[in-house]
Amino acid sequence: MKVEQILQSKGTEVYAVSENDAIANAVAILNDKNIGAVLVRNDKDGIAGILSERDIVRRLGEKGADALAMRVKDCMTPDPFTCSPDASIDDVMAQMTEKRVRHLPVMAGGKILGVVSIGDVVKRKIEQAEKEAEALKEYIAS
Repeated sequence: MKVEQILQSKGTEVYAVSENDAIANAVAILNDKNIGAVLVRNDKDGIAGILSERDIVRRLGEKGADALAMRVKDCMTPDPFTCSPDASIDDVMAQMTEKRVRHLPVMAGGKILGVVSIGDVVKRKIEQAEKEAEALKEYIAS
């Protein structure tokens, strides 16, 4: 299975904030959309970084509630790792594990096609394993 198949089933909507937004604004989007990360756009409408729950928790640990007034650019992970739509789920899972990230923007030709999370990848791996188990059961029964 490829990343593009994940995007086909989950959708390609991407949530983003500006680098100059307050962390509190990003937290509101994360909470409202029930997501774990937002992309960070720069002034040229390109990707400046990614802001995850983990980034925010680190800043809260350092600065307490004052972190919510910080600018996104001071909290985000710059230059996020990305994947292509034709990457396999196994490759994406390995990349997420190796780089210790939970979200990967999907890029092709310099354009953002979507974002995949570790939850998306694990869900598809489970579905794949269940299909293979069912096929084996049918094979054995016949």
